[in-house]
Amino acid sequence: MSDARVHRTVHEVIAAAPAGVLYGLIADATRWPLFFPPCVHVEQLDFDGTRERLRMWATAGDTVKSWISSRRLDVQRLRVEFTMDVPAAPARFMSGVWTVEPLGECSRVTLEHSFTVDGDNPADVAWIEDVTTANSSSQLDRLAEIARLWTRLDDLVWSFEDTLHVNAPAELIFDFLYEAEDWPAELPHVTRLDLVEDEPGVQLMSMGSMSVDGGTHSTESVRICFPSAQRIVYKQTRTSPLLTAHAGEWSIEPDETGVNLTARHHVLLDEDSIERVLGEGTDAVTAGHHVRDALGKAGLSVLRYATQYALGAVRVL
Repeated sequence: MSDARVHRTVHEVIAAAPAGVLYGLIADATRWPLFFPPCVHVEQLDFDGTRERLRMWATAGDTVKSWISSRRLDVQRLRVEFTMDVPAAPARFMSGVWTVEPLGECSRVTLEHSFTVDGDNPADVAWIEDVTTANSSSQLDRLAEIARLWTRLDDLVWSFEDTLHVNAPAELIFDFLYEAEDWPAELPHVTRLDLVEDEPGVQLMSMGSMSVDGGTHSTESVRICFPSAQRIVYKQTRTSPLLTAHAGEWSIEPDETGVNLTARHHVLLDEDSIERVLGEGTDAVTAGHHVRDALGKAGLSVLRYATQYALGAVRVL
């Protein structure tokens, strides 16, 4: 890296929340898909209390990039330093730091990046600067929005799952979940589905569907598929009503008597739309139970149809 020019970007925002709250949101990267629009999925690979390694997926312009980052968490200084172990092309090296500074009732959050590019190609440098600026601004703006809600965040963030135990071939169930372009012919509530998979295992999905109350809505998602682990994780980049963010997972886990099919959901309620959608006087807790019931029913429905598909395919064979 000594012979390459180092480029730097610095972005900051003033957020109306205590520094400790903001540091906690930054430090808990596994929840970033709920809070930061570009972030699709984060998996913690190692953690010793101070240092951790993360596998991350995020949108970058019209593409989905993935990389492994090492982070050092310094709660005393309210800093999180990070380095990409294997940077996403065209970056050759990238590192940075989050810093939170108390300002009375507010806090300043600064996000710095340093990077190099092979050959210092001007077009590649400009692309990384543009994407870094767009993603940093998006992250910081959303952080400021969340800060406004920090006293109510426990009522707005919901995580839940439903599990179905069945005796059916796990591989065929995964095929049903993976080959989602066939869902309109298989699932009664799916009216339209467009799926693009330019990179193996990374799917961009646009879906039209009917909700349990008979209404219709459209969603768009990025899906990351792990065939060997029989998991599919996803992040909706265009959500259904009531939600600011929705991330989830389909998982298949065999046991000695069959397979456990699980639909997991993590959602951030859109506080400003609750009364408009569910009626005046509806609070966040009531809205959360409504969303939990609706998504739970939809997820279990998909798993039941996946099971029927798998059993039907076995009978044909």
